[in-house]
Amino acid sequence: LLFAIWLVCTSLLSTAEGATSGSSGAGTTPTSFSTPASRTTPIRVAYQGEPGAYSEKSLRELLGDNVVAVGRQNFEDCYRAVASRECDYCCLPVENSLGGSIHENYDLMLRYDLTICAEHEFRVKHCLLAKPGVKKSDIKYAISHPQALAQCDNYLRGLGIKPIPTYDTAGSAKMIRDRKGLPAGCTPENTAAIASDLAGQTYGMNCLDKGIEDDDTNFTRFLLLGRSGVAQFLNKNVPGKTSIVFTLPNTAGALYKALACFSLREIDFSKIESRPTSASLLSFLKFRSQALGKRSRTRHEIPRFRYCFYLDFLESELDERAQYALSHLREQADFCRILGSYPAKSRLVGPVKDAVDSLKHVQMKREDTLATSLPSDGEETQKLNIGIVGYGAFGQFLGQQMAGTHRVRCIDQMDRSKEADRIDVEYFPMFDMHNFLEDLDVVVFAVPLIEFEDVIRNIAANQLSGKLVVEVCPLSAHPKKILLNHLGGDVDILSTHPMFGPSDRSGSIDNDVHLKYSWDGQPMVYDMVRISDVRRADSFLSIFERARCQMVAMTAEEHDKLTADAEFVTHLTGRILDRHMLPATPVSSREYAALCDVAEMTSGDTLDMFYGLYKYNPNAKEAMAKMRENLARIERQLAGKEAYLTAKAELQNSERQKLLAETRHLLEQIAIDDASISVRKSRSSGNPSSRSPPPPSNRVANSSPGRSAASPSKREPLAPKKHVAGSRPPSGARATSPSTPGATKRQK
Repeated sequence: LLFAIWLVCTSLLSTAEGATSGSSGAGTTPTSFSTPASRTTPIRVAYQGEPGAYSEKSLRELLGDNVVAVGRQNFEDCYRAVASRECDYCCLPVENSLGGSIHENYDLMLRYDLTICAEHEFRVKHCLLAKPGVKKSDIKYAISHPQALAQCDNYLRGLGIKPIPTYDTAGSAKMIRDRKGLPAGCTPENTAAIASDLAGQTYGMNCLDKGIEDDDTNFTRFLLLGRSGVAQFLNKNVPGKTSIVFTLPNTAGALYKALACFSLREIDFSKIESRPTSASLLSFLKFRSQALGKRSRTRHEIPRFRYCFYLDFLESELDERAQYALSHLREQADFCRILGSYPAKSRLVGPVKDAVDSLKHVQMKREDTLATSLPSDGEETQKLNIGIVGYGAFGQFLGQQMAGTHRVRCIDQMDRSKEADRIDVEYFPMFDMHNFLEDLDVVVFAVPLIEFEDVIRNIAANQLSGKLVVEVCPLSAHPKKILLNHLGGDVDILSTHPMFGPSDRSGSIDNDVHLKYSWDGQPMVYDMVRISDVRRADSFLSIFERARCQMVAMTAEEHDKLTADAEFVTHLTGRILDRHMLPATPVSSREYAALCDVAEMTSGDTLDMFYGLYKYNPNAKEAMAKMRENLARIERQLAGKEAYLTAKAELQNSERQKLLAETRHLLEQIAIDDASISVRKSRSSGNPSSRSPPPPSNRVANSSPGRSAASPSKREPLAPKKHVAGSRPPSGARATSPSTPGATKRQK
């Protein structure tokens, strides 16, 4: 059955193609797009610079001459053009063999979820371009990008030409052609531009000399980035390369262990580089990793200098060895992202190759392959009329950023006219809701979560008709449900949660300098609940995007599932650990400083805001019960530990007393034994003067049971004393006769 269906579809497709080709006629040119659009519609590729720039020449070397090259003013505009689907790809330089890496593009790869599809090593050849009719001897000045001038310094010195830097290589040729913006003293007749030969063709310039660079090893590596990868199209016949970026914990040997994941599997590197990354960007990377289920391996705060490591290895991410290596690396890294697996050495695969091959036989004029603007360029200057309902601290925080590029008005129950006038915001009192909502494009509700439903119900649904309604509550599922139930289908609904606020920046609301950068890298979660005017919604979201927020598309329900518990526990901890419990100290640990930050950030939140987190989070009560249980468990653990140590101390004290008593008794026994031995020695030596007095009657003097050394009745009878004439025996001495057997025995 499937085979029959395939045959029918194939037959119908071939018939349709024949009819199309027959109707087009033999003399129809390919530019009429008479064949199916999927085969002849050129792909749009964004690049940085003017037409004729080296970036354009590089993308044409890689993709051919029939792609539409769209020039943008800066690198980030190229990323935006692809992310907004106005362009299919962007071709951007990432490193130069003489100048090193272009770090801005590496940083932008982290901010935008684009994937590397191909690479191209472009040989940079500088040309000396001049207006037709101008000779080399007439040239006094050379204008170009400072890097291009530096690479041709010896050549210019040899000709006595003075280099003058400008903003762009191809732009310099354009300045000479248009006679606009030339530096002082420069005219089209005495000035040449250093640019590519393609720039000369684009602006009608003569090439006076070619290959004028001092070093002929000048190569620039370009990357082709798109919205989807090509790793699945790589095979053994096409050598692959993979680019990754990762961060590591601040531990000894962390980088060595990370590289060992690849070296132990004999995977070769082609590049490794470290790049300092902002703490705000790393906070977002950590948030996104946790949203994907990966927890950070360290609790230390982000240090002042933290590095991302960019690594290129010569394997596809789908190869078995690479998969094991990447899995091993993810176990060690705090964050790891694959920037893309792609064919090496300027090869194309997958849909990129198919699109390029389909355009090989199409003949297009040069002007048809160039574009300098996109449909969204005109919308960038379009100002929205934005109204903020609720002009408290967070409303002021949003209003100050939006007032710079849009017309902003606010309404609040309290008189906020002074705060509004300070940042050029128009204030309306609450009773003037009708005039406030008139001619608004976007209505932002920055009210507490517990008041959200009442505020929405007090506004007539027809007053919000045709407008974009935006809620910025910390929990999104409940406001989303209210908006869907109360507002009609002609009202666009955008559910957002800027995961930052006034407490995330130092200083007050008036600190414009810090506010300009305080949104950089902060996560902005949004859910396009119901959008009919996509351009208006994109224009509003571009406020956060252009402030370099990290845009995270996520449903309200998924957002609450991931962040509701964490938000509630954070604010609960901050309210428990108020600033009075955490006094300032000149010396503190990082953990104490983190607690102080939590208490400081949550100290300005109202009880209404915290109650909203409690009421509309189904797990809030369970979290509080768990916290009480944990606190009680800690108290029990501390009480048990204290009781154990007390009992242990008492036991040790009792045993110590017993040990001292036994020791004292043993010492006394030793002293008695020593005294007894001394007495015996004195008796045996016959020295009456050394005889010791008998021990007290209440002490044991002899180890023999029933015998006391001080009992005279129990002594053995003495032998008769033999006195020598004229001599007197010593006092207390016992005279024994050697001839008496008993005496000899006792003496021994």
